[in-house]
Amino acid sequence: MTWRMPAEPAPQDRVWMAFPAGGYTLGDTAADAHEARRTWTAVAHAIADFEPVTMVVDPAARADAVRYLSSEIEVVEAELNDSWMRDIGPSFVHDADGQLGAVDWTFNGWGGQDWASWDKDESVGRFVADAAGAALVTSSLVNEGGGIHVDGAGTVLATESVQLDPGRNPGTTTADVEAEFRRTIGAEHVVWLPRGLTRDQARFGTRGHIDMVATISSPGTILLHAQNDPGHPDYPLTRDFRALLAAEHDAAGRSFTIIDLPAPAVLRDDEGFVDYNYVNHLVVNGGVIACSFGEERADAIARDLLAAAYPGRRVVSVDARPLFARGGGIHCITQQQPSALRA
Repeated sequence: MTWRMPAEPAPQDRVWMAFPAGGYTLGDTAADAHEARRTWTAVAHAIADFEPVTMVVDPAARADAVRYLSSEIEVVEAELNDSWMRDIGPSFVHDADGQLGAVDWTFNGWGGQDWASWDKDESVGRFVADAAGAALVTSSLVNEGGGIHVDGAGTVLATESVQLDPGRNPGTTTADVEAEFRRTIGAEHVVWLPRGLTRDQARFGTRGHIDMVATISSPGTILLHAQNDPGHPDYPLTRDFRALLAAEHDAAGRSFTIIDLPAPAVLRDDEGFVDYNYVNHLVVNGGVIACSFGEERADAIARDLLAAAYPGRRVVSVDARPLFARGGGIHCITQQQPSALRA
């Protein structure tokens, strides 16, 4: 069976999310829990202006979900540990006839991290695949949706610190990963970055998801996070990433056009250097759901760059600071379901 993961801008039937149910996402106080629920809800409602949203809700959190979500958000129930649908859900693919499949990666709490629980989340990929009516593509590779970006034409972006992480896939080589990517998502050429952003490599990070660093907006074009303040540890990293990508090519042999998405001005929060970025956006039918960070100028520049990168789509911003404080962004809490190419 031949599978290929379509590019994110391809037509979509819906977006899947998971309502905050527990874990560190809800935090320790009622105010923390309200902030999480309010932010997940804001993202869901922004998407719903463009296409359907299905929210997976833990049965114990259904009453909370009903209080926050409008009736236009479809609710389905499944047990959850946490709420990062990009990582616990499947990566949707097409077969050679354009029918829908769903890759159910093995999930182990971002490399078996001691703060994570995943006895329920490890089953969410299969649940979503079944609910979507997609053919199940199982994989023994420990991976998350935030750990890959594709152009829909055989190019995959990934980071060595994720797929080659000893906590995820001990003893695995790049060749092993590339072979599994070829089988499951149609990879013809994998572009490897060595790691992710500084904050994402810290204890409560994912150990370097690519969707905090770079994405492919269209074949041959990469949107790259640019930290332009020399006082931030990501300053040299993003320059190294740019040099690596400039020397690379896609599956068709094209050199990349690289568009920088400048970081907002804020450098730190209470926990240290932030990884605020505009790369972690979601493309939907006719729109882009973008992160904002309360900085009018930086947010506006990012919106303009995203509008130019995705012509004909309306860019809508949602304050993502509560998401980044919890370890991710808008892309991390969403998973698009592409439309089947044939009925």
